[in-house]
Amino acid sequence: MIIETAELFLDTKGFCDIHDLTPEARRFVRESGLLEGQLLVHVPGSTAGVTTIEYEPGVLSDLCRALAQIAPEDIPYEHDQAWGDGNGFSHVRAALMKPSLTVPVVGGELLLGTWQQIVLLDFDNRPRHRRVIFQVMGR
Repeated sequence: MIIETAELFLDTKGFCDIHDLTPEARRFVRESGLLEGQLLVHVPGSTAGVTTIEYEPGVLSDLCRALAQIAPEDIPYEHDQAWGDGNGFSHVRAALMKPSLTVPVVGGELLLGTWQQIVLLDFDNRPRHRRVIFQVMGR
């Protein structure tokens, strides 16, 4: 049984800044020696999330625009009343996207679709130094 964990650190700009994590995820799976199991990707923090999507400018823009319609920046948020930091919208968007993602691994490869990548989305209203956790489990 293999269980290994690695960290990745990256600087983000906020406001739906999107980063493709797929190359690092593939490298970590390959270096771990995992053949069958799963990769967990986790982003600690309450204003960022991870998902899978085609890493193509048009669809990334569409995703950001859709999330902005669901949780717009320019409406009142109770969080902003409590903390005064103006990022209530980013917490709601991150909650919709979720902080963790699990991808099956078969034959030492991530089971992603042809046009599917693992991405981090930073929704905060300022730049951040983000920590990404990769963990493999299996054999």
